[in-house]
Order: sequence, then structure tokens, then C-alpha cells
Amino acid sequence: MHEIVRNLDPALVALGVEGSKRYREVYELVHRREASQPNQIWQADHTELDLWVIDPKGQPARPWLTAIEDDHSRAIAGYAVNLEAPSALSTALAFRQAIWRKAEPGWHVCGIPEIFHLDHGPDFTSAHLEQVMADLRVRPVFSKKGQPHGHGKIERFMDTMNQMCLAHLPGYAPKGSTGRAAQATLTLAELDAAIGRFIREVYNLRPHSETGLPPQARWEAGAFIPRMPDCLEQLDLLLCTVAKPRKVHTDGIQFLALRYIDPVLADYVGEQVTIRYDPRDITEIRVYLRHPDGTDDTFLCRAICPHLSGETISLKEITTARNARRKQLRGRLATRATVVDTLLALHDEPLPAAYPATTALRRWTTPDTASPTDSANSAGDTSTPGDAPRLKRYWNE
Repeated sequence: MHEIVRNLDPALVALGVEGSKRYREVYELVHRREASQPNQIWQADHTELDLWVIDPKGQPARPWLTAIEDDHSRAIAGYAVNLEAPSALSTALAFRQAIWRKAEPGWHVCGIPEIFHLDHGPDFTSAHLEQVMADLRVRPVFSKKGQPHGHGKIERFMDTMNQMCLAHLPGYAPKGSTGRAAQATLTLAELDAAIGRFIREVYNLRPHSETGLPPQARWEAGAFIPRMPDCLEQLDLLLCTVAKPRKVHTDGIQFLALRYIDPVLADYVGEQVTIRYDPRDITEIRVYLRHPDGTDDTFLCRAICPHLSGETISLKEITTARNARRKQLRGRLATRATVVDTLLALHDEPLPAAYPATTALRRWTTPDTASPTDSANSAGDTSTPGDAPRLKRYWNE
């Protein structure tokens, strides 16, 4: 019996004992996509890092990393680090960074890919992200549910990140280790900076074991011009999932216990607006005027928080904008007052000569409140009904 069991096909044992999922992971033949040029296929994936950081409340927490890799060169085009679980926001932030030109001179990977290969997570299948890819003419390719085949390249980068970058940082806690949370000293911003340095200075410049070339050099070898969006504002639509309704107050817009101000807002005090912001940089917000009919919001301005930004709005600018708004409103009031006076003059007709004053008084007096004197005068009234309008004897007339 032992000899029979020992000679069983391992694939058969995996399928019968460990299940079909394990069989697919280990023994099922997989078609591996290969891009023939840079920016032809990009891959994206999330992972919970083997590291503890200090969250804003001073408590240890495990961060998540979202990375986007160019399939041809294996270069990392963009990434995002968050304390929250993977979401459409983290994907959009990483995608935005991957597409736009980098501020760092040594990080050249950018452009719009032809194909974006994703798994079937809700963060990747959001209607908003699909709409953005449609606007940028990117073809999304989703793996089958529960079968994320083809993600081996990006998953390999995640393993490299854990071994070559995180292992040298305080708070590193590989799977199975316990009691490492107390060693956390890094903040999320410090971890973000460390991962960025590793990608730019180590991973993208180090020869890849499979291609034999550094990812950055392989991406640049084609000497091609990447397809870019028209402007950064178009890419900012990727951040539209972070939209909050707000009202413009006399001192600006209140958000996250902060105050945001811009001279343009002087014309919209009391109006309902929509603000959009980048969670990684809340020194400014983008303000859009909301339309009740459901049409697209109109961009108004970029409002800044003076307490967070080095840029300040002077009192002179605020005073100028406030005075201009007051002058505009006074002009509108004067125009409307003229119209009202004209209408009143047209309806202000003199009483007929045969129309006694007592009759005019009786128009505003009900029978219950009419005085005896008025009744006596009414008895002596010799005017005919055709000489004057009919008496209004009730308040509702």
C-alpha cells in the first residue's frame, strides 16, 4: 500500500487532496503574456507589506503597497502606499503617478499603456476606473475570478521589495513572526520615501535576472515617444473618487478641520460646490461648481490652506475680491429697483372724481369693522354703480 501511494502522480494527489485551486497554482499550464515593446502591457497588483509603521494615531499598523509594472522592461512605473485596504483610490493614485512625468530626473518611465492587465478585485473593476481607461484609450484585460494567472512578474517584484528593501527597515516583520509591532518607528511618509528611493536607485537600475538588462535601460532602449495625456488636469480625473460636497462660507471652505481660500470663491459664497483632493497632498483642493441638472461640474479654482502651504493669500486680494463682489451685487440691486419702480408707476392710477374718499376707505374695511360714520356717509352717496368699481367687502377680495 505504501508503494502504491508513493508512486501516485503528484498532480493527481494535489487535485484529489488539496483541491483544484492548488492544482491550478502548481500544475496547470499557464499562457504567459509577453510584451514586445515598452508601454504595451502594464500590470498592477496590491500586497500587504511585511512591515509595521506608526499610523497618525500613534498605533502600529501594516501598510499596503500598490505597484504598476511595465511588462516588457519590468520597470516600475508607479506605486502608492496606504494604510487602508486596496481600493479604487489607491489604484488611481498609482496609475496617475505611473502615467505622468516624474519629478525625479532619474525616473523616466511614463506614458499611457495600450493594455492594463488587472485581476478581478473590486478596486480594479470600479466603473470610474474603467471610464478613465476608456477616456485614455487603454484596453483593460481582467483575469478570471479566482485565477490571477499572468501576475507572476508583478508578484515577483513584491517579493524582491520585501527581501531587498523592507528587510533593512525598522519594524520589518516577515510572515510568521510575532512581537515585531513594538519595533515600528517609521511613519507612512517615511516608508513611502524609502520605497521610492529603492525603486529609482536600486530596482530600476539593477540588471533583471530574466531579461539581463536593468529595467530602466530596457524601457529606454526602444527610443520611442510615449503617448501622454493632453494635460495634468485630464489625469486628475483619476482622483474623482475622492469628491466631497461642501458649501462656500464667508471665510472659505471648511474641510478636515482646515480652511481653504481663494479669491475666486468671493463670487460663490453660499453656493454648493464639489471639492476634489489628492489624499497625499491636502495643501490644496480643487473646487467645482455643482449643477442641479446633473451636468458636468464646472471647475472654479484651486483653493489652498494657508496653514499647510507656503503660498498665502494676501488681505489685499481678499479685500479686492470682496469689494468687487459687493459692487456687482449693488449693481444688480439698482437694476432691479429701477424695474420695480417702473412697474409701480404703471399701476399707480388716480381715483375717479366721482369716487368718494369714504368709498376708497371702505375698500379696505370689512363690514365687521366699518364705522357708523362710514355707514351714514354711504347712505348719502348719490353715485351710481357704474360710476365707480365694485366695492371690495372682504379681505380676500
